[in-house]
Amino acid sequence: MHFDIVTGLPDLLRGPLDHSILRRAITEQIISIEIHDLRNYGIGKNRQIDDYQYGGGAGMVLMVEPLDRCIEALKRVRTYDHIIYLTPDGKRLKQKMANQLSLGTNLMLICGHYKGIDHRIRENHVTLEVSIGDYVLTGGELAAMVLVDAVSRLIPGTMNDGTSALTDSFQDGMLAPPVYTRPSQYKGWKVPQILLSGHDQKIEDWRRQKALERTRHIRPDLLESDD
Repeated sequence: MHFDIVTGLPDLLRGPLDHSILRRAITEQIISIEIHDLRNYGIGKNRQIDDYQYGGGAGMVLMVEPLDRCIEALKRVRTYDHIIYLTPDGKRLKQKMANQLSLGTNLMLICGHYKGIDHRIRENHVTLEVSIGDYVLTGGELAAMVLVDAVSRLIPGTMNDGTSALTDSFQDGMLAPPVYTRPSQYKGWKVPQILLSGHDQKIEDWRRQKALERTRHIRPDLLESDD
């Protein structure tokens, strides 16, 4: 899986890529990520990428020309499964979407900033608009990294245990069950005896029941949703 990330603030993205699972996935060439500085496509000697919005109002907007030039340059190199714009008014990122995106080959992610991007880019280039929640961030860079992480961990080879991601919350429409590790007793706090029994089917039944109970208590909406 290859990710191209378009941003006016490339340094915001570098830290998360240098650690943990994403770093190993890149090192082992399971995924590849290229960060593209939008200012390299900026206008004039100051490499301008933003301007005031037509019609007045507070806040700057990322300009159509630098974005179009960058996107067109990338499209000459690769064919994309999706060109994704990270925006609060996009489709909510859920596990089902991450699963679907993980089956692709190339994704382009566009990070908005300020008041967003010129709408003509959304109309003529973007194929999927994604929100990570009903709140507003300073820019799309952190949202882009959330999407990259959520998708990358599903690609075979990224996780040490390939079945781990399949038992995460939301994969089956429910929250994950409680998990425990050694010691089996600490300060009088005990691990449920069923988990020490070695009886695989009973353990699986217990986990399923606990997942259902937690979902009903914490996120009952998941049991009502078809998404």
